[in-house]
Amino acid sequence: MGNIRITKQFSFETGHALYGYDGKCKNVHGHSYRLDVTVIGQPISDSNHVKFGMVIDFTDLKKIIKEEIVNVFDHATVFNKNTPHVELAKELSDRGHNVLLVDYQPTSEMMVIDFAEKIKIRLPNTIKLHALKLQETATSFAEWFASDN
Repeated sequence: MGNIRITKQFSFETGHALYGYDGKCKNVHGHSYRLDVTVIGQPISDSNHVKFGMVIDFTDLKKIIKEEIVNVFDHATVFNKNTPHVELAKELSDRGHNVLLVDYQPTSEMMVIDFAEKIKIRLPNTIKLHALKLQETATSFAEWFASDN
């Protein structure tokens, strides 16, 4: 039996600001992100297995992505904790806002790298993360491929 790739799509709303950037994205703003998660593996061949014929149950994949990404980033504002944005982050947090401080500039490129690391450690040993596509706008996205890393 060969390897099969399956993909599940997720969406979430996240705000961010890019400290030191020379354009509009230096201002706090938000995006309606779409994340496509593609994993690869062989369908379970044991006909007595409850997941017979599946690479991974979409429900199981959904649980991982919701816990690691969607529930964390949805309706949060993300700032690089190594910038002066930490002062704004503290003010927002003190006012009850959901604020995430990360070790990187919160661009789509860096977010997709972060997401890949979080997802890989949660997948069963028989399943590998193949690709991620993080769409920031209708025409802009970042992609991560295992084969490139």
